[in-house]
Amino acid sequence: MSSSPAGGQRPPHQGENLLTIRKAELRDVPTLFQLINHYAEKRITLPRPLVELYENVWEFTVAEEEGAVTACGALKFYSAELAEVRSLCVAPGTLSRGLGRAIIAHLLDEAESFGLKTTFALTVVPGFFEKLGFREVPRERFPTKVWRDCLQCPKYFQCDEKAMVIDLEARTAGKAEAALELAKASS
Repeated sequence: MSSSPAGGQRPPHQGENLLTIRKAELRDVPTLFQLINHYAEKRITLPRPLVELYENVWEFTVAEEEGAVTACGALKFYSAELAEVRSLCVAPGTLSRGLGRAIIAHLLDEAESFGLKTTFALTVVPGFFEKLGFREVPRERFPTKVWRDCLQCPKYFQCDEKAMVIDLEARTAGKAEAALELAKASS
């Protein structure tokens, strides 16, 4: 199924692939490893060791089309209020089809379901995240992330990533307002 503007699913049009957004399973790990490390070789994402992916597969959400994983992303928890969107990857040849947006929407919905207040991402493509409601903030706003991950990163002293953040409470309020406006327009 394809995502609709309201965030639900709609039947595919003729010639359109069937899209499923779901939590990753152990069988997906080899594909996650290939996707992530494809972009790591281009210095767009950080590499993830295979054993780390198996240990943390529960963090990942995937887009699947016709039985093949075509995109992934993970939600890494840092506290009861904060999580990071990381390892967002779309298979080469499937770019600009909304798969990254669909993964982000699902991860943000998941973060909201856990009652988180804030989600952030470190990225070399801040414009993509800005289109989804994120805004740029200083990386130092996330000292746990810096202490836990950044200090061990090979890019630490020459980091080109921007910290992007979204307030989930504001996102939830915005979705409620949009639903109310839709209901008013329908009646």
